[in-house]
Amino acid sequence: MSQNTGVREAQRRRTRRALLDAALSQLEEQSLSSLGLREVTRAAGVTPTAFYRHFRDMGELGIALVEEALASLHETVRDILDSTGDADQRGDAAVRLVAELVRSRPTHVRFLVRERHGGVTAVREAIAGQLDAFAGEIGSALAADPVSSGWNADDLTMLSRLLVDHMFMTASACLAASLRGEDWAIVTGTARKQLRLIHLGRVHWAS
Repeated sequence: MSQNTGVREAQRRRTRRALLDAALSQLEEQSLSSLGLREVTRAAGVTPTAFYRHFRDMGELGIALVEEALASLHETVRDILDSTGDADQRGDAAVRLVAELVRSRPTHVRFLVRERHGGVTAVREAIAGQLDAFAGEIGSALAADPVSSGWNADDLTMLSRLLVDHMFMTASACLAASLRGEDWAIVTGTARKQLRLIHLGRVHWAS
């Protein structure tokens, strides 16, 4: 790679990052469907023409934010599922993962919570796709667990989606507590108890 090519690539990455950061900042107070491209480019300090070198439209930018927030978590989730700990230990690890996501990427989580049922179809589908992928990974782990012996596919899917929804709601509750200036201990403690209740129901479920 020539020096000039390297400089251009570095500038390209900086511009893309500036656009994503500008969008996240604007999205703290509004939905993606109400956010204009010119608002984002103005906040990023670039021209609208520069925007189109990175994204076709605001929906594609939103998809990039979804992937940035969630795609990197799949490996960590698989590690938790593969751990040799009991259900309580895996549940604790899952709650810690969610809390850390909210702590490290609060604007991303706020965006995900708002846009999961928002007005931009492509972004709704991207969030649903990521959550479906998590549910699939969890479902595979549940199917291999002796506790789930004899379960049918529909019930495994039901449980895996319940667990994904629980983690999403936990993230939303942590974010809300943070915005109110409250300690997260109550939220995370409740999340752990809910997971224990789910596990008890699983143990006694007749598929």
